[in-house]
Amino acid sequence: MTDEPTKQKLWGGRFTGKTDPLMNDFNESLSYDRRMHNADITGSIAYAKGLQRIGILTPDEETKMIDGLTQVGKEWQEGRFLVQPDDEDIHTANERRLSELIGPLGGKLHTGRSRNDQVATDMRLWLLGEVKVIEESLKALIRVIVERADKEKDILMPGYTHLQRGQPIRWSHLLLSHAFSFNSDLDRLKQLIPRISVLPLGSGALAGNPFCIDRDFLAKELGFDSVAENSLWGVGDRDFIVEVLMWSSLATTHLSRMSEDLIIYSTAEFGFVTLSDAYSTGSSMMPQKKNPDSLELLRGKSGRVFGNMAGFLMTLKGLPSTYNKDLQEDKEALFDVVDTIQASFKIAEGVVATLEVHADKMRQALTMDVLATDLADYLVRKGMPFRETHHISGRAVALAEARQCQINELSLQDYKSLSDKFTEDVVDVFNFEASVERRQAIGGPSRVMVDRQVAVLRSALAQ
Repeated sequence: MTDEPTKQKLWGGRFTGKTDPLMNDFNESLSYDRRMHNADITGSIAYAKGLQRIGILTPDEETKMIDGLTQVGKEWQEGRFLVQPDDEDIHTANERRLSELIGPLGGKLHTGRSRNDQVATDMRLWLLGEVKVIEESLKALIRVIVERADKEKDILMPGYTHLQRGQPIRWSHLLLSHAFSFNSDLDRLKQLIPRISVLPLGSGALAGNPFCIDRDFLAKELGFDSVAENSLWGVGDRDFIVEVLMWSSLATTHLSRMSEDLIIYSTAEFGFVTLSDAYSTGSSMMPQKKNPDSLELLRGKSGRVFGNMAGFLMTLKGLPSTYNKDLQEDKEALFDVVDTIQASFKIAEGVVATLEVHADKMRQALTMDVLATDLADYLVRKGMPFRETHHISGRAVALAEARQCQINELSLQDYKSLSDKFTEDVVDVFNFEASVERRQAIGGPSRVMVDRQVAVLRSALAQ
């Protein structure tokens, strides 16, 4: 009795021994790269069309191959695709199933094509679709911040540096500061697209395609902006993945910083905001607790995303040219980051949209000492150099502290003892709204400048 012949792997022609079962598990990527099934089918259909254009496939064979690939894609879409033990990755699985459906003709699909240029194409094609989803999620977050800022311009609060009260600002001004960080992220994301949208297909294993496949046709068919001009670079480049990981690290850092603000402001000590129950959890031991877990998770995800970036960069740094199996490590890092960033933007959008703001608490936190700079500016308008007025204002703060009162409670005589430039109109300094409204320069927290910021961001979103 003869042994039943074993199924041949795509790469197995020169191998006679069996692969260690542990190596099979170590080598496979289908468990996670199956999410690229549609990209792989789309790329293969375009390649089949390209093969027909150069005479490798007849028109009838092209039709049969495209119909077969479409059927494979439908099986994935409907959850009917049956994975086999020898399916190493999504490319092997799809080609194996195609050959089951259309017979030996399926073996022609790989003519002149390597898994090296195939996987690079699939990654770029898949990522271009995901970038669109990320972009829309980011826009939605910016939009909800902008709309909230526009409606809550009347709310004043202390602005902080070093977590110490500095000067009065508008709550809207703080919100918009985060929106502008995210708007910069949006700009950077768009700038990545041309570098992702480069076609590797037709680069072969490393030395190009021997059948003169029309790569410009393939690029147009698949919607790529350009073609990889060097086949070695085409199969080995993963800079576009690094850039997405770097971009995501910065974007989640911005999410983390906004989260930190809101976490601090939601404490009982501040009481500026309250998170919706939908984005909070309780304590398993302390019944009174309402924890900002959504924000803490957003803050924590930034470390996870950065870790994926750092890990993959370490994988890349010592690799020789073209394709090496180490590059398979790009997928889990990228997939995890894409999932994380998409979910993070949606959670942040929900948090901001449902946040309860306590305007009275913010106003109560405005103590007169935050107008010390305005006091110095008052004297500047009287003709004194700022360095001198800064010193006089500081002496006024120290005097008020010594008397255990606010600076607006000092008498005119007290002020005159500090400088003869003080007159009765010094009382006009002690008005938080007036302080904010005096800052009319571009970028300031005055109402007209907040309106301008809202308009700038709305315009950016509309482009």
